[in-house]
Amino acid sequence: MSRLRVGCVGTGFIAGKHLAALASFDDVDVVAVADTDAERAAAVAASHEARAYTDGLDLLGAEDLDAVWLCVPPFAHGALEEAAVRRALPFFVEKPLAHDLATAERVAGSVEAAGLRTAVGYHWRHLDVVQRVRRLVEERPPLLFSGYWLDRTPPVPWWAHRGRSGGQLVEQTTHVFDLARLLVGEVTDVSTTHVPASGPHEQPDDAVPLASSVALRFASGAVGSVSSARVLPGRHRVGIQLVGDGYAVELDERAIVDHELRLTTATGVVSEQSLQDPIAAEDRAFLDAVAGNSDDVRCTYAEALRTHALAWAADQSSVRGG
Repeated sequence: MSRLRVGCVGTGFIAGKHLAALASFDDVDVVAVADTDAERAAAVAASHEARAYTDGLDLLGAEDLDAVWLCVPPFAHGALEEAAVRRALPFFVEKPLAHDLATAERVAGSVEAAGLRTAVGYHWRHLDVVQRVRRLVEERPPLLFSGYWLDRTPPVPWWAHRGRSGGQLVEQTTHVFDLARLLVGEVTDVSTTHVPASGPHEQPDDAVPLASSVALRFASGAVGSVSSARVLPGRHRVGIQLVGDGYAVELDERAIVDHELRLTTATGVVSEQSLQDPIAAEDRAFLDAVAGNSDDVRCTYAEALRTHALAWAADQSSVRGG
């Protein structure tokens, strides 16, 4: 059995989840990692018996890979993806695609022109409980969508700056927008109001709002809302609710490997907990596609761009004042 040689740019929290999954596969060798933090890059590389780099572009230029994972902050996207395209190297990229829309659109054009294999980390698409909801709504379309990302402000220094993270809607709540598109359909109208950050060192145009509320109208005729906040001491609620004729569906994410689905109908309430690892599932699907064994990539770069554009439109509506 031939083994796939992969690299990973970034060694933070989500990169660690991907690296753990990749290391668990018996047909994969993690041969190189990169991070601007040299000490962390060296430590992670040592744990995988891989080579360490402090620049992702250097890794892409030096290594002979079958695929690469790009798990970097929003503002660091663009040059890495374009380098992978030039090398015809399939890449998996973590959301969001960028801190803005223009960078993602430029990369999408390059990917399409090259016909390159890609995948994006909207991991909820690989959950068994989400697939069950999809089957339900195909027969009984939702009329109302509600989404939530109520959490703390992440501790990394770039996150609270819109010009580096893209804002909470782009960096976090994008998962909720992706489920809205997947389960209800495309959005035709979006309008956002927000509570601005007001600290003494905050720049209004750059500071990520403390809270926001997004109103949605879908092409199907359904309506929805998405609420986000970053002022809590920890994760309070991340998930969605769907209401259709005769049913209500709630899906909550407590952690990446802890999801709960609740279905309410005339016969009562049924709850189901999923401890599935969607990170491992999406990584396996991408590797199998790269190897030519199957094609179960559920979110390509082109598909992710539609979600990213929606999250960007919601944030820009907030900037414009609705």
